Amino acid sequence: MNNPFNGMAPGQIVLFALAIAWTLVWKGFALWKAARKADKWWFIVLLLPINTIGILEILYFFFFGNRKSLAGKEE
Repeated sequence: MNNPFNGMAPGQIVLFALAIAWTLVWKGFALWKAARKADKWWFIVLLLPINTIGILEILYFFFFGNRKSLAGKEE
């Protein structure tokens, strides 16, 4: 049987599990915010399986997700 963790130290396995949990939590928050704001393109980008260890999701959640939509802006 092929074990994907074969050759890894127990500390590395724990670090790997923590990184996955960290990423999933931030991805969930960012996807939730993008869906609530109807940011279709951000939702698609965040849904792609790109592993940035939560950096892209954090940037969207705190910076890009707080911007006002240009389509709804009246002059």
